[in-house]
Amino acid sequence: MNRWQKKLRQFLSSYFDLPADVLLDLPRITTIGSLHVYIENHNGLLKFSQEEIRLKYRNGQICIKGAQFVLKLMLSEELLVEGVVKSIEFIEIEQ
Repeated sequence: MNRWQKKLRQFLSSYFDLPADVLLDLPRITTIGSLHVYIENHNGLLKFSQEEIRLKYRNGQICIKGAQFVLKLMLSEELLVEGVVKSIEFIEIEQ
């Protein structure tokens, strides 16, 4: 997606009051304290260990670090993990 298309989608999202994650194809991450993390709209699991989870999304990767991670639910575009979440980082890859 080029820069112009991205700007247009952002404008449409705000003008029509649509959720940005849907229109811009972004992941939605919901946390419950530091105990649960629920990720929707990702493009695949790259790495899973008790200390780190890496997921692919349209613009790069999501890196979740912590301890004692346990995979509770895994569907094609959804993931539910329990454990101690210490950080969530977005690693953008320029295209």
